[in-house]
Amino acid sequence: MSPYTVLFFLFALAFTAFASPVGTEGAALVEKRSRTGRGTWFNVGLGACGKTNKDSDKIIAISSNIYDNGAHCDEKVKIKNTANGKTATAIVRDECPSCGSNDIDMSPSLFEELGDLDTGVLKVTWDFTD
Repeated sequence: MSPYTVLFFLFALAFTAFASPVGTEGAALVEKRSRTGRGTWFNVGLGACGKTNKDSDKIIAISSNIYDNGAHCDEKVKIKNTANGKTATAIVRDECPSCGSNDIDMSPSLFEELGDLDTGVLKVTWDFTD
């Protein structure tokens, strides 16, 4: 075997090792995409994440499609009311089985940061934050 063949083989082997994907085992992957949906409010209590909250806590319930058996419990979320531009930050603490895929249910105090409780429903965008 010529020295050039050996050199080429070693170079290809090293290149393959550096180009290999890095494992993410044990690392939390948070989907970074904005979602648009309906924002409603509910009187909180013991949530699906196993924690009891008060109406004054800034929490949300996310749809069953995204809840994923609690995979997003205690993750922070940034929410924006698309009608008035107001924003707020919350923590996922519950599941909302009746919500559409990108809808969220908010604690009363959180909803009031974005709009009036009497409105009942807001059009919101939201995403997970760090």
